[in-house]
Parts: sequence; C-alpha cells; structure tokens
Amino acid sequence: MTVTGSTTPDTTQTAEPPVRSPKGENAAPEASARQSSLELWPIGNCQVNGLIDESAALVWGCVPRVDGDPAFCALMRGEEGQDAGTWRFELENQVSVTQRYVRNTPILISRLEDANGSAVEVIDFCPRFERSGRMYRPVAYARIVRPVKGSPRIRCVLTPMSGYGAQLAPITRGSNHIRYLVERNALRLTTDAPVGYILDERYFRLESPMHFFLGPDEPFNGNVEHELEMMHQLTDAYWGNWVRSLATPLDWQEAVIRAAITLKLCQHEETGAIVAALTTSIPEAPHSQRNWDYRYCWIRDAYYTVQALNHLGALDVLEKYLGYLRNIIDDAEGGFIQPLYAVSGAKEIIEWVADDLVGYRGMGPVRVGNAAYYQVQNDCYGQIVLPAIQAFSDMRLIRMANHDDFESLEKVGEMAWKTHDQPDAGLWELRTRTAVHTYSSVMNWAACDRLANAAEYLGLSDRQTYWRERADIIRATIEKEAWHRIEGPDFDDGGAGGHYAASFGGDQLDASLLQMVELRFVEASDPRFQATLAAVQKTLRRGEHMLRYANEDDFGLPETAFNICTFWLIEALHRSGQDEEARRLFEAMLAHRTKSGLLSEDMDFETSELWGNFPQTYSLVGIINCAGQLSRSWRDWR
Repeated sequence: MTVTGSTTPDTTQTAEPPVRSPKGENAAPEASARQSSLELWPIGNCQVNGLIDESAALVWGCVPRVDGDPAFCALMRGEEGQDAGTWRFELENQVSVTQRYVRNTPILISRLEDANGSAVEVIDFCPRFERSGRMYRPVAYARIVRPVKGSPRIRCVLTPMSGYGAQLAPITRGSNHIRYLVERNALRLTTDAPVGYILDERYFRLESPMHFFLGPDEPFNGNVEHELEMMHQLTDAYWGNWVRSLATPLDWQEAVIRAAITLKLCQHEETGAIVAALTTSIPEAPHSQRNWDYRYCWIRDAYYTVQALNHLGALDVLEKYLGYLRNIIDDAEGGFIQPLYAVSGAKEIIEWVADDLVGYRGMGPVRVGNAAYYQVQNDCYGQIVLPAIQAFSDMRLIRMANHDDFESLEKVGEMAWKTHDQPDAGLWELRTRTAVHTYSSVMNWAACDRLANAAEYLGLSDRQTYWRERADIIRATIEKEAWHRIEGPDFDDGGAGGHYAASFGGDQLDASLLQMVELRFVEASDPRFQATLAAVQKTLRRGEHMLRYANEDDFGLPETAFNICTFWLIEALHRSGQDEEARRLFEAMLAHRTKSGLLSEDMDFETSELWGNFPQTYSLVGIINCAGQLSRSWRDWR
C-alpha cells in the first residue's frame, strides 16, 4: 500500500497502548478473558478478509492481503491477550449478541443488547463493487454502528498490531482520522465518531449512526456517512447479483450459497490465486503441534475449489485461476510444479515461527510460511491439467485455450508421465517419509487421460494417440502395483481378492482412494472399488466421521477426523447406490457447521468440536459437491 501525506495536521502518539480512561464514572471495566473458538464470521472482498467472533470483534485480519501481517491477531493471542490485535464495539452492560449475514452476501449484522433493553447493530463488510469500469476492492474494513433501541452507550476498542503481534501499531492522529502503521502498511481510520473517544476507549451515547472506514492511508473523498452507506448498498448488490448467477441445487441451497460465497472470498483476485484457508496455525487437534499456515495457494486445494464452483457455474473464479496457472506453468523450470505458491506466484515460502503470538487458545506455535513448498508431491501435475482442460471446450469463457496453451500444458503432462511411479510426500504432505502414493499416480493418469481428450477436441490425432497410450500404461501400472491381494475366509470383499492400497506395494489404506471414482479411473460398481470402499470404511470410519489415515505419521496417530474425507465417503456411498446412508451422513455434517454456516479442516470424532484452519476450502467444496449429487432435481420439484 502506498503511504501518502495527510491533508490535515497530525499529532504524533506513542506506540504504547491507547490511553485508557481513568477509573471512575466513565472508566471501562476490565475485559474478561474470552476463550477463542471457531464460531467466526468471515467478511472480505477478494483483496483482504476478516474474521468476526461471537462478540462482534474483528479478531483476525491480514494486510495488505491474506498472507500479510495480521494487524488483527487476537485470535492467536490466547485468552489473556485479546485486548490487543482486535477491533470491537462494546455496549455498556451488554448481555447478548446475535449475528446473521445479509441474505446472499458476506455482509454481517451483529445486534448487541444491554441489560436495560437498549440495542445497537454493527454492520461489517469489505467494500466490493464495480466503479469506473473496474472492481473496487480496497484494502479496507468498513463498519457501521446504528442505534436501534433505547439509549445505548458504546465504546470502540481498536488496537491493531504490527510485526506478527510484536507491538501495537504506532499511531498518529488528525482531526477526523487516526493512522496506524502496520509494518510497511499504513492504515487510516476515517470516521464521523469522536476521534478522542476512540483513542481513549471511552463509553459514549450513540444517538445516531456512526461510520468507520479503516483503509488506505490517503484522504477520504466525500462525506464518510454518505460514502459508506453507498458502499454498503453497492456491495450488497454486487454479491446478490453474483449469487443470482449460480446454478444451485434444489436442496440445501442456503448451505451451498454460503459455501460458494466463502470460497470466492478465498481467491486473491489480483492474481487469481486461491488460498486453502484464511488462517494460520489453528491446530488440527489440541496441543498436537499440527499447526500450519494455510494462507497460500495449494495447487491441489485450488483444483477442488474451482471444480466445485464450476459445478455452480461460477466461471469468474475459474477464469482468474486459469490465468494464475498459466503464469505458474510459464515459470516452471523443466515443467516442475511445486505443491503450493504464494498468492503472488512467488515460489519461496520460508517457514518460521512468530514467537510473539502464543497461538489459538495458547496452543502454539504460530507458523508463518510453509515448508511443504519444497516437497515433491506428484499429484499436483494432474491438478494443473484437470481445471485447465475445460478452457479448450467451454465457449462461455472470455479467453478459451488455444494450441499454444496445449503445448505449454504438455510440459506438465510430461512431468506427470515421468513421476507416475516415483515416490513423493503424497497429498497428506508427510515430512519424514516418501512412497509411491496411489492417489498421486491416479492423478498423473488423469493428466494424461485429459490431455488426450483435449488433443481430440483440437483435432490433434497424433497427440491424442500419444497421451492415450501413456494413460493406458499408467493405468496398467496402478492396477498391478497398487492392488493389495488378500486371500482367506475372513476377508469379505465380494470376491475381488483384495483392495487398492494407499501406496504401491503396501497394504495400508487412506481416504484418498475414494477419489478413484471421481477421477473416472474406475466405476463405482467395479468390484475392486467396492472392496476398497468396504475396507476404507472398516479401517478409517469413526461413526459419522472419516480419518484420512489411521497409521502413525510424523506427529503420531491422528486425533481428529478430516472433514473432506467424510464428504468423499458420502460421494462414494451415493455413487454406490447407498443414498439413504449418504444423505444421513451429509445432514450430520451440515449440523456440525458453525453458526456462520461453515466448517474448518478437522473435527473431533468424539465431541464434534471443530479444529484446524478456518474456513477450509476443502470442507466447503464437500458441502457443494455432496449437495449437488444428493439433491432432488429442479425438474422433479416443478
């Protein structure tokens, strides 16, 4: 963000915490410790995002983009550190908060009520709408606070931090604004509320709506009230029109729409990258050390995201992502593709620990970056090819793929061919061991298979034959090396004689084997797949949940279920004709969503508490895909 000069004089404040009002009539009570939870409400505009907690506080938000410095980091400061790294409005003698999204938008309304019946509404959004022929999506958070009942008294606590929780952001102030310096990014709060009350965190009577725009450090043009009310209306209209274009299933529409909106928020529109989640280091299980930074673009996660949104007809996300992929392919030396990249497309994502943040519920470490970027994960070649293939035949796209694109994609296909029988870290990103993973090999088969399809569409018969032959060779290799033969009376596999294994020559199972049908490697009715489905359920299913695998990894035995694996099971059951059980499990998963209608990565299979980074694109993909497959037809309803 460019730092520009102010049009009004600034009075420099220290970098110490904002001055608190003295003990007495107007003194603020000491904030009680609040345990963080994943009952969070995302807002965003495809440039920045924020997570609002159950008290209507902004507790997580990074600038100038999703993988930037978390100016709002209270989510990672433990129970005792939540007065810093937050932005909240407190109602004096507050007794309750109720929250809801504006229909078909990520605009959040929180209603705060006090013991006397007075109430206010806090409207949270990040502006997004078309202006001057382009999308206006600033690095900005907008908040409107309205009195709705009685004589409410509120205070504003705004304490952004800098350097991953190292210090409170230094402050300077003007007559109607406050500037906060977050690392190299200056944010300016423009407001029609009394600036002194904000700096002092003093309670005051809210007698009319007040408007707050925390955005670029530049003069705010126009009247802040009129401009924010207009931004609110235009942002509402943008999202309503975007949702209106979706081809939703008849059943579970609300769940699908909320998942789709949130998936779109996970795209960094400037480059087209899609991040795996908006957070870092929420542990997969309590005190497990399985804390990872998901604010980057995994080729695998992005593939599943665009696949799900494509089912709904959200081509804008696909088009942006394909542009991102073309740049990744152009920069790939020798066709080598990393598992993940920065949202900018940068290759190096050094992993380090932010020591000034104690972590979610004090369960550190808080990691920044992700060392998985230098792992070998061979499934990524298929996940590059599969979404790109649509661009050769979908005439709705503004930019369809051409022969040059096919030639570039063939470089990725060559790497899929070269690595189809080579060891890798696998989709579960094991850090201390490798194997030839069946899922990776099936993805490599899919890359060659789809390239043959694209060559046929382009009329390139020689290339069609070339890629079809390679796909056939990979298929034969998988059938031979990934099949684990079992003989004996105690093994009921319907006569298949064994099951597919998670790795070549092995006998262990993982949930990714359920994707063999989705990738069109086998039919659901194939006895080999049915035997594998039975074995996977027997080994990995825990009631209504699925583990990704049951064997020890770098951190011991898994303690939580992996939500996307449960959705994969639901899809496999549906394709196998077990719709009643599939629908039962799907309804159970929907019941575990947060109040905001979302899911994280993991779930305790005994208590059903959510764990892992939030909101997780994998899990939201599962909602969309399963709803589409299990829903009644619109034709039947009409």
